[in-house]
Amino acid sequence: MADRVHPHSSPPVSGEVKTTSSSGSELPRKPTPPSPEKPVPPPGTYVVQIPKDQVYRFPPPENARRYNQYTRRKQRRSGCCCCLCWLLGLIFVLIVLLGIAAGVLYLVFRPEAPDYTVNRIAVKGINITSASLSAAISPEFDVAVRANNPNDKIGIYYEKDSSVEIYYNVVRLCKGALPAFYQPSNNVTVFETALKGSGIELSSTDIKALVNAQNQGKVTLNLKIRAPVKIKVGSVKTWKITVKVDCDVTVDKLTVQAKIVSKKCDYGVDIWS
Repeated sequence: MADRVHPHSSPPVSGEVKTTSSSGSELPRKPTPPSPEKPVPPPGTYVVQIPKDQVYRFPPPENARRYNQYTRRKQRRSGCCCCLCWLLGLIFVLIVLLGIAAGVLYLVFRPEAPDYTVNRIAVKGINITSASLSAAISPEFDVAVRANNPNDKIGIYYEKDSSVEIYYNVVRLCKGALPAFYQPSNNVTVFETALKGSGIELSSTDIKALVNAQNQGKVTLNLKIRAPVKIKVGSVKTWKITVKVDCDVTVDKLTVQAKIVSKKCDYGVDIWS
């Protein structure tokens, strides 16, 4: 009787694993990819792994000094920025408070600007009918200025070192000063001052213009007043403020009996004089 030969299953291919299902059939599996091999460092070297936070917190010795300088500079800059912010905030608050105080003072006192005008001018020492005009002259002017303070609760102290000047064109004819006095509220004061000039020389053009102006009865002079004053608000007195008055005054003749034909005064204030 011939022997029965059973066929043997072929051995599994490398990477393939047979699985047996519940029904007994064998299913092939997909080959498993080989795991990546770690790089092998060359002989004689060492790999030291340091956490990232330790690298930043603990600089190497050669960079420790630079790191400290950078840290201090950053802290100093941060402190300066903080101080600057505080300073700007304080200045802003002060400006707001000053604005509020100024508004309250304006509502309480209702300040009004004083006004000035020239009441009279008397001239001596200028005789344009004589030949002496070709030489130096020494004119004298007596000027009466009217100052009106319309404020109810504000007084004005006129201090020393004031100046009053009279010009013809660009030539200064004489100079003087205002008297020092106190002007109370709601007050009109007329003060007189004597102005003198010495050795004033007029050009031939100015002499001709002056003669023609007097023949027409219209000699225009320019009066300039600079007066340091202090404002009294209640019981508080301010710092010195310079009052500036510029008047164009036209007279009919340059004599003691001179009459004012027209006048126009502009005035301003220099707060930080």
